[in-house]
Amino acid sequence: MPPEPTFDCDWSSRRLIELPRLLPIWADALADPSLGSRLRLLALVRRALRIERARAAAGHWAYDVARHTQLLRAYRSEVAQLIADRRNNDAAATPATPSEDRL
Repeated sequence: MPPEPTFDCDWSSRRLIELPRLLPIWADALADPSLGSRLRLLALVRRALRIERARAAAGHWAYDVARHTQLLRAYRSEVAQLIADRRNNDAAATPATPSEDRL
């Protein structure tokens, strides 16, 4: 079983600054908390990681280890945050105590 992704608590405060440096994305797209917006962001980060890996494998002069590391950190933090948010939403949707009707 793969390890549980961990959320970088500093990432939530830095994401509005760092993601536009790494990706062609506007701040208002980052501020949108909808699931569709967050999945589009993850797809954008995944694509950038794929391009960066291809540069590394090809030995391209434009490959940047620091950018690759930042992209990977951003991807892992976004995935961990998405998982945490989904868990919180699922926990809020289920009742905490059993219903008296079922007793």
